[in-house]
Amino acid sequence: MIDDGVPTVRDLALAVFETNGRLVDAGNELVRAAGLTTAWWQVLGALGYSSQPLPVSHIARNMGLTRQAVQRVVDLLVGHGLVTMEANPHHQRAKLIVLTLAGREALTGAEQAVVPLDAAILDRVGSDRLAVAIAVLREMNGAMTDYFASRSAATTPIQPEDFA
Repeated sequence: MIDDGVPTVRDLALAVFETNGRLVDAGNELVRAAGLTTAWWQVLGALGYSSQPLPVSHIARNMGLTRQAVQRVVDLLVGHGLVTMEANPHHQRAKLIVLTLAGREALTGAEQAVVPLDAAILDRVGSDRLAVAIAVLREMNGAMTDYFASRSAATTPIQPEDFA
């Protein structure tokens, strides 16, 4: 917070970083009994809440992760029988990631494990403030997306003739 007591975007960013760390730790603790980690749960959740199977790149984009990080998790999930990789009719090399029955059961177990924490947070924060927080975070994501899209559109690639 700056000296005049007015919160800044940086204050919010730092609070999000802190909360993210606590979410990861809490997730690991709560889903351990289901045989998962927060990262595994995150990918299973992305698939479980999607109306269709997704390629790794879409999971990564939807979750704000790198494709490489998601691919590592997917490889582990395949090895544990929680997801399979199937042919993608829209792209020969980008396989679709599909939850198996075991993957759906693991996701259900994880979701049930966090119900008490969800209730405690909702009780403290309230549904109206939770809705506002969600809206603010989505607006921040949109602003960042627009900012970087406009920067990349304004930046012209360096051409060989620029060095002549």
